[in-house]
Amino acid sequence: GYTVSLQGNFFGRNHTYMTFREYNPRKHIKLDPPLNIQSNATASKCQIWWSVWNVPWYLAEILQYELQYKEYSMSWEVALNKTLPNSLPQVEIEATELRSGIAYAARVRCKVSENENSYHSQWSEWSQTTVFQRADVPKVSEKFLNTKTMQYLFIPLSFGTLLYLFWNCKLSSRYCCFLTLGQKASPALTFPHQLLSFSHSIVCTMGILR
Repeated sequence: GYTVSLQGNFFGRNHTYMTFREYNPRKHIKLDPPLNIQSNATASKCQIWWSVWNVPWYLAEILQYELQYKEYSMSWEVALNKTLPNSLPQVEIEATELRSGIAYAARVRCKVSENENSYHSQWSEWSQTTVFQRADVPKVSEKFLNTKTMQYLFIPLSFGTLLYLFWNCKLSSRYCCFLTLGQKASPALTFPHQLLSFSHSIVCTMGILR
């Protein structure tokens, strides 16, 4: 350790004042605030990252970070704080913690981890802020949903109608076998042509729905 003293000249006399008998610089550290804080928000989460400056590598590995974020229009006094579990200069905020359509501001500070016995520091000043807003989940158009619904309903209904018409046509054909040669042909004999016309109409309608 070191001995820190204060010397001064008072009333023409030199005086020495003892300030710290044993001063250990490792136990009195205050780091510079993090720099270059940036963010990227999506519909599922917000990623925030930053960098540190003028920090030795042996301290960078044992740093502890605290994130603070709030709605942009609110005061920092009501901000939410998160102490990060590791020394990585990045953090993610889940979208469930953010309100849609609201802008947020975030900042971060650092110090040596409290789990470290060889060094001790106080929190640095807060970094500059980064502003972000959760991206909205794209909504499916109501018109698109209605069109898809009509397609899914139209196909089975059309198939069922075709089976019904085909069955009736088959019964009508059997009935025509019992007609005498002198009778006029039953209108049911022209039914296959009507069936083909109906099928063509269904195909055209499905094309329009697409």
